[in-house]
Amino acid sequence: MSAEAVADLDLALRALADGNRRAILRVIRSTPQPVGAIAQEVGLSQQTTSHHLGVLRKAGLAVGTREGTRHLFAVDTDGLAAVRSYLDEFWPGKLADLKAAIEAREAEDHV
Repeated sequence: MSAEAVADLDLALRALADGNRRAILRVIRSTPQPVGAIAQEVGLSQQTTSHHLGVLRKAGLAVGTREGTRHLFAVDTDGLAAVRSYLDEFWPGKLADLKAAIEAREAEDHV
């Protein structure tokens, strides 16, 4: 993984560490929303919501678009894909460990 990719992943993971940001992502995951609607849904002020959206955008987890006079925010699936790819690296080894543990237990049961 390149140094730039590692830095991007670090930004994304830091952004996801905050519960308010995860709540914001849940609100915007299916439909782009304006800041006011997001703020109301998550129970934060518009200013605080805007700050969190800025962090999510910088981390590559959210995008903003203009629709007339409204500024709408949506999940950036590319940013989430990078995080998922990183986390997926842990599964093959863990699944192999789980398989070995189950096979060992089954072997013990048949003795």
